[in-house]
Amino acid sequence: MSESESQEKAAIGPLDIKRVMAAIPHRYPFLLVDRVAKIVPGESISAIKAVSMNEEFFQGHFPGRPIMPGVLIIEALAQAAAIMAVEELDLLESGKLVYFMAIDGAKFRAPVEPGCLLTLNVEYAKKRFPVCKFSGKALVEDKLVAEVEFTAMIADPPED
Repeated sequence: MSESESQEKAAIGPLDIKRVMAAIPHRYPFLLVDRVAKIVPGESISAIKAVSMNEEFFQGHFPGRPIMPGVLIIEALAQAAAIMAVEELDLLESGKLVYFMAIDGAKFRAPVEPGCLLTLNVEYAKKRFPVCKFSGKALVEDKLVAEVEFTAMIADPPED
């Protein structure tokens, strides 16, 4: 690997919550990434969601046995992918958004409960900007709890 290739692949991170919030427009209660451990440009991201009993969705899912909804685990993976794309393409102040286009092969392996640190690992499956396909895996203590492939598009926000 040449020196320029090695610099190009140099990892970005860690990124704190302020940088996460600069990258994507999501806010409480729908911001589902708390921190980015590492981004390998053009390849992958590893991010963290600290799952707290204070999450609003636990009030109804399920009382007496709180479990993080699977669709929110997928959303957390998608938010991590969006952060990776925004950081990699230097879109921080561009106003561009990353939109879901498709979700394929979602599988849920174990429940995610309050107190868990959810590790969000996402890799590019195909890159053809502005549309990309991603492969995501969510883990708790190195145990696979969910996996999914999804497609997203980078676009301008809708006009007011």
